[in-house]
Amino acid sequence: MKTQVICFANNKGGSGKSTTCASLAYAFAVRGKKVLLVDGDMQLNLTLSFFPEEKVLEFATGENNLFIAVKEQKDLSPMIVRTEYENIDLIPSSTLMSTVECELFTKWQREFILKKLLRPVVESGIYDFVLIDAPPTLGCWVMNILIASDKIVLPVEASPWGLFGLANMLEFIGQMKELAPSLELAGVVVTKVDARKNYFKQTMETLRSTEGIRVYENVIHLDSSVEWAQDNSKPVGSYKKSSRSASEYGLLAEEILKSFG
Repeated sequence: MKTQVICFANNKGGSGKSTTCASLAYAFAVRGKKVLLVDGDMQLNLTLSFFPEEKVLEFATGENNLFIAVKEQKDLSPMIVRTEYENIDLIPSSTLMSTVECELFTKWQREFILKKLLRPVVESGIYDFVLIDAPPTLGCWVMNILIASDKIVLPVEASPWGLFGLANMLEFIGQMKELAPSLELAGVVVTKVDARKNYFKQTMETLRSTEGIRVYENVIHLDSSVEWAQDNSKPVGSYKKSSRSASEYGLLAEEILKSFG
């Protein structure tokens, strides 16, 4: 299987993008897949899932991070750092990612810069997956991320506001397919589920009735282990293997791997 580039995107914050990206990376890795993570969000949450805060800030203020690569259109290879986990590497983000839209504005073919920067990594075949965490916006930078990706995983929070803006997100993805015809919405993963609440059922019914999208069977329930894992800068599968979330992300990883063949 060639390297698959998957982004985790939703224009609504709080949907569990970073947690899902980190947790699936860990689940893929323990199943023998080699993963490169790309933290595309100024909030640094994906990087914080694997490194302590002081190390993350060191990456963020240094010369080897995604923002520097995009700004100067540099080779990504020196930006790749090893995590403590076998099969997981990461390109850290920077707090300066908040200005990336301004940096892109003056660049030639600005929507394709990340795709161009990732091409040598993808073509090297070193990684089975490149997983990109996108910020909760719909600007030029997210256009870059979608165009650089083969597939999109769309986390949706099972809450009264979880579906807010979903139509805009799906429309945006449709527009990006004009620039990247092979781009696919791989599926929607429902997160932060409390099965006792009626809005979980409503969320599932709404998503399953939406034409043209796949809803993954394996959903992710609310679990305090996720917050503890975040506090300890670890993916939940590493922090507490016996937790509900670790098990659910493992099952979701298997469902996604099976769908990719």
